[in-house]
Amino acid sequence: MSANCSAPEKPVEAIDPVRLTLKEANRLAALPLHCIQVEYPNKLNQVLGSDEQLQSPSVLHPAFYGCFDWHSSVHGHWMLVSLLRQFPELEQQALIRQRLSENISKENIEAEVAYFFSPYNDTFERTYGWAWLLKLAEEIYLWDDPLARELEENLKPLTELIVEKYLEFLPKLLYPIRSGEHTNIAFGMSLAYDYAKTTGHTYLQYLLEERALFWFANDRNCPVHYEPSGFDFLSPCFQEIDIMRKVLPKETFLSWIKYFLPELLNSQFKLEPAQVSDRSDGKLVHLDGLNFSRAWVIYGLLNNYHDEFKHLIPIANAHIKASLPQIVDDNYEGTHWLGSFAVYALQQAP
Repeated sequence: MSANCSAPEKPVEAIDPVRLTLKEANRLAALPLHCIQVEYPNKLNQVLGSDEQLQSPSVLHPAFYGCFDWHSSVHGHWMLVSLLRQFPELEQQALIRQRLSENISKENIEAEVAYFFSPYNDTFERTYGWAWLLKLAEEIYLWDDPLARELEENLKPLTELIVEKYLEFLPKLLYPIRSGEHTNIAFGMSLAYDYAKTTGHTYLQYLLEERALFWFANDRNCPVHYEPSGFDFLSPCFQEIDIMRKVLPKETFLSWIKYFLPELLNSQFKLEPAQVSDRSDGKLVHLDGLNFSRAWVIYGLLNNYHDEFKHLIPIANAHIKASLPQIVDDNYEGTHWLGSFAVYALQQAP
């Protein structure tokens, strides 16, 4: 072969496909299955109103006491439902169904609802845990299975309570929360929007659209080069893109992003995956989550605007591959939650 000859360049679309396979689903399902009924270690994140509230996690949160904290337990349950819906032949499907039935019982959910009415805890898990609870409710709603109808009915009081909390809170929030961690409001709105649109909750959908436009429509030149902060598992810039992609018409969104993050449209745009220096550190391992959340935002763009953003496929895939092999290890700091982020990212892949 001549020195000047080379193999034809692969089309961008064909570079390193990333997919959620049955083999990967079985590997990842082991993570929440291991922890949704593991009570300790546990971070309750509660405000004590009296000695009576000094109870064990399984008493305070009989449905969602496992996986270190409430929100991780919730999205661990979401992950198991989601995987069962996509792969009914999962190796541990019988055990998963048993755990879901045991945890999301009528009595357990009644206790979870009661917790939100305990003194000082009405804002518990606002809005990160709220968002994952609605994502769980959406996934159960979409699951065509007799068990799903049972779980949906059991979860309904908590689902309705969380919807009410969104409707009450969002109009009172005067300024958006642009954090790279749990309180990021764009993330909390994005999953809630999926629930509202899927289930036909038009008023919640309308409010989320109105708030997104109020807070984000005039944003310009998001400083993505400042990211990440050291503990981020969400990108403030990318999460804003995610909610605006969902609420704006196509032409309006493309016009908006030209001002919000114009470099993203540049075919030479580069974004390196975040590096994790110590996966045994519960805060530093957040950066694996950032790699997955960046990827799912890019994949979401590709699903709606393939031609405009196909040059970002290698970036999203590189982010997945930087963290996916690392999350099944002996470090509970990451294994109790990262599987959900990985699955959500892989499910968005075109």
